[in-house]
Amino acid sequence: MRDYYEILGVQRGCDDGALKQAFRKLAMEHHPDRNGGCEDAATRFKEINEAYSVLSDPQKRSVYDRFGHAGLNGHGGPGQFHDVHDIFNEVFGDVFGDMFGMGGRRSRGPARGQDLRYDLEITLEQAYAGAEVEITAPTTLNCEACEGSGAKPGTSPTTCATCNGAGRVRATQGFFSIERACPRCGGSGRMVLDPCQACHGLGQVRRERTLSVRIPAGVDDGARIRLAGEGDAGARGGPRGDLYIFVSVRPHELFERDGLDLLCSVPVPMATAALGGAVDAPCLLGGENCDGNCKLEVKVPEGAQTGQTVRIKGRGMPSLRSRERGDLVVELFIETPTRLTGRQKELLAEFAQICGEQQHPKAASFMGKARRFWEEVTGVA
Repeated sequence: MRDYYEILGVQRGCDDGALKQAFRKLAMEHHPDRNGGCEDAATRFKEINEAYSVLSDPQKRSVYDRFGHAGLNGHGGPGQFHDVHDIFNEVFGDVFGDMFGMGGRRSRGPARGQDLRYDLEITLEQAYAGAEVEITAPTTLNCEACEGSGAKPGTSPTTCATCNGAGRVRATQGFFSIERACPRCGGSGRMVLDPCQACHGLGQVRRERTLSVRIPAGVDDGARIRLAGEGDAGARGGPRGDLYIFVSVRPHELFERDGLDLLCSVPVPMATAALGGAVDAPCLLGGENCDGNCKLEVKVPEGAQTGQTVRIKGRGMPSLRSRERGDLVVELFIETPTRLTGRQKELLAEFAQICGEQQHPKAASFMGKARRFWEEVTGVA
């Protein structure tokens, strides 16, 4: 992922003026309306907007300067959903007024809070049975001291005398009449003369919140869970944004997932594979089909070979959207004995002497093909 400063063409440590100037220049150059709807321009414009939305926010910029993209989880990074219109309007509205479809708003009323992203890693057991997980996520909350007004408790914001609360002012330059955000109140239509000490007049504070997240049984890697109204607080009394939980499932040491099926490789003693028998295979606990036992007896057919599979119905992953459940697929791995005693070696040697092609049909078939290959290469029968 490209560096945000590189995207905007500015140096680290540049001031807000240089940042806004760079954004204005690039946004004007790559705005989709000025490029005939070009997809490359739209992608570049989105990238520019994302970089500016982080670097123009002091808190997010501080986190990015210290930790880079990795530190932006939940702080407005690449996983967050920015309002391009609002950012473009904020930077260009005082210059172009109603151009580019940005006019029409007389004052900056309530604004919806930003959506947040949280990356959550869970175990395969949690994905299998479902779980209740507690997470701690940073979020913006309305200041309790001033109840989000930004004014010192006991006082209230006053109507801006410059725009009379409209949030917009109009100036005439020659033949043109240009409307722009009020420079005194920033377009809010209100002035905080005595700011709240708790939030420094912003009306919002940054806090860590602990939330309980319900993980449904059967959730897969890459799933997204939406918690409505758990994102950042809205400005000026606007509704809260949403929190999106992106789920990843930690690799398991015994199982692999294939859709709804669970795959597991189980070693089988050579004698059991030859004579037939049974071995124990692990299984996940949880769900309505669980019998309280975390292992299952798997029947091994006589003459079983490595790679042969045994399918156990209904012991795989549950489906999120139905009552369907996958299977547990056990792959047999025939294990050759090691560290044999002298007597064991004698018995195996005797066994090898009395075995013929009938006991090793694959070996016999292979050797027949090999002999024909050698004859064709060497010309010697």
